[in-house]
This record gives sequence, structure tokens and C-alpha cells, in this order.
Amino acid sequence: MLTSLALIFLVGLSLAALCQQLRLPRIIGMLFTGILLGPHLLNLLDPSILSISADLRQMALIIILIKAGLSLNLADLKRVGRPAVLMCFLPASFEMLAFWLLAPSLLGITRVEAAVMGAVLGAVSPAIVVPRMVQLMETGYGTKKGIPQMILAGASCDDIYVIVLFTTFTGMAQGSDASLWALAGVPVSILLGVLLGALVGVGLAYFFETAYAHRHYVRNSMKVILVLGIAFLLIAVENALKGIVPVSGLLAVVSMACVLHIKCTPFVSCRLAEKFGKLWLAAEVILFVLVGAAVDIRYTLEAGPMAVLMILLALVFRMLGVQLCVLGTSLTRRERLFCAIAYLPKATVQAAIGSVPLALGLPCGKLVLSVAVLAILITAPLGALGIDLSFPRCLERTELPAGERQ
Repeated sequence: MLTSLALIFLVGLSLAALCQQLRLPRIIGMLFTGILLGPHLLNLLDPSILSISADLRQMALIIILIKAGLSLNLADLKRVGRPAVLMCFLPASFEMLAFWLLAPSLLGITRVEAAVMGAVLGAVSPAIVVPRMVQLMETGYGTKKGIPQMILAGASCDDIYVIVLFTTFTGMAQGSDASLWALAGVPVSILLGVLLGALVGVGLAYFFETAYAHRHYVRNSMKVILVLGIAFLLIAVENALKGIVPVSGLLAVVSMACVLHIKCTPFVSCRLAEKFGKLWLAAEVILFVLVGAAVDIRYTLEAGPMAVLMILLALVFRMLGVQLCVLGTSLTRRERLFCAIAYLPKATVQAAIGSVPLALGLPCGKLVLSVAVLAILITAPLGALGIDLSFPRCLERTELPAGERQ
């Protein structure tokens, strides 16, 4: 395992630096490292690390979500209002509608199978979107109108909505009826996740402030360990309550971090954000290299040109959904274009559930996996590159107060 970790860090960082020199997003180098070292090409990664790949990817995602919560200004998010709520489900719904309408004729599958494929492809990748929105918030791009906050919040909820629908559609494809309770679980999961995280955040903030008041100073490094440990427990609560009460662990993590940002002193919250930013430097490499390792490049050859066309048409539908979300707002045409671009990338959810229909024995399983792999290879670089190139031109920069600069 140590050799595998060495390869992940050294090769991943080397190719990321190479991409940076070529003015490409670092993530492209990391994804390519995973594909190259993974079991489907050179097979240089230890099976033991691949067996816990999903857990490692989730740990990395938790780190960046904590960093996002500590950087998120709830006042800005509240000011955005309606569009932030619509971004949680409308773009994904439009993309799934595109698959439901067009995939049967383009790919020769049934309507139910098209719905399953749409649910796999409908989720945006928080692993790609969130760190970039955090960077924009820290540098002041688009923050005056709450654009990165809106996209960050939407990307965090979008996955829950899509995964619930995916479970419903796969059940229909296997012959069971759609469950209204499962669909009702989406808002319940979001609300309970936010509430749980907020309560935990209040408790943690009280502990930190009380300890400081009694001169029992808790070092920032120790605070990071405590926050990280509790974040892992929040995810464990979601898994423990699965099938009983729907709770979003990831939203609980973001909510906890937001409350810490509000309740703790600015110095403490800034130091915590800085510490988690440093942790992300290592977590980012692990996350994207292992996402790349989950991609079976062979399936892209079987997908064919019609699959590429389907993916591109679905992205057009998705962009239309984003435009509807921001309709009637004060955003300029360029800012609306940026929102649409920021919602393009796919990676983590597709790598996680793309193979599930095949494992369930659905006739469309192999095709769904092929299209999911192809979508990652097309949209992850396209979305990351699009965000990195467009934000200086599309977003207005607001100079942050000295105390808020990272």
C-alpha cells in the first residue's frame, strides 16, 4: 500500500504540475494518473488501496466540504434565495429529461433504462466544483452577488436528489414500483442533514469558546482533528439510519462547518479554514487519482459516437435548466454563462454508481457504464477548464476585507 500511495502522490503531482505548465487544470493530470496506474491499464496500485478507494474518496470530499462550510457566508447565500434552491434539482432534472426523451432513439434502450442512465449522468461533481467555488470565495470573484455560494450549495444538494432518483429508477427497471416515500425523502434528507450539522456545530463552537474562556486553550491542530472526527461520525450516522430515516451526512458536514464559521471568533474560523486548506493539498491528489483509477477506459471504445452526441445534448438541456434557475435575477449574461459552465463537470458520483446497473444485471448495465465513463472523460476536463478560464472574464471581483483574505 505504501508503494501505491507513493505512486499516487509522486506521479499525480508530477502530471498535475505538467498540466499546470500547459495551462490546463491540475485535475486532468491527476485523473490521467489514476487511469494510467489503475487496474485497467498498468495495474500498479495495490488491491488493498483499491478496496478502500470509495472510503478514501469520501474522506477527501469531507475535507473540502468542511473547508467550503468554513468559507461560506450564509448572508450572501440567503441573499441569493430562490436560485440557490432551484440549482439543487432543476439542472439535474433537465439532464435526466434529455436522456428520457432522446436516449431510446439514439442508443436503442427503453424509457425506464433511459431514466436509469439519466440518473447516473445527472449529478454534478462536487469534488471538482466545490474547491473551485471555495477559491473564488477566497479571492472575491462573484461574491458580491453570491454566485460561488449559490453554485456550492446547489452542487452539495444536487447529488442527494439524483441518487434518490437513481435508486427509484433502478427499482423500476428491476420490476418494482416507484416509491413516493423515497422521493419525499429528498427534502427530508436535506432538512435533517442541515439540522443535525447545525446542532453539532453549535456544540463544538460552545466547547471551543468555553475551553478558551477557562484558559484551557485547544490548539488549532487539535481542533482540526476533532472537527474531522465528528464529520466522519456524521457520515456514519447517515449510513446507520439508512432505510429508517433519510439524513444527508455530507450536508450535515457543510452545515456544521457553517455554524462553526458563525459561532467561533473570526480568528479561529480563519485558522481552521487555513488548516483544512492545507489538508486539501494531499486529499485532492488522493481523490482525483482514485476517481481516475475507477474509470475503465475500455468501455469508452464501446460507447460509440451516438453516446458522445447524447452526452453533449444532455449538457445543453442541463445548461437550459441552469438558465431557468437564474431567470429574473440581477446576474449579467456573462455571469449566467459562468453558472452554466460551472455545472458541467461529472466525476465522483458517476465513478461510484456507474457500475451498479451492470452489477444488478440490468440489460442496459454495460451501456450505462460505458456512457458514464465517457461522460467523466469529456465533462471533468471540460468543466474544470471552463471554470478556470471563464471566471476572470465572467465574474466581477470584490476586494475582501483584510481579515477575510486567505
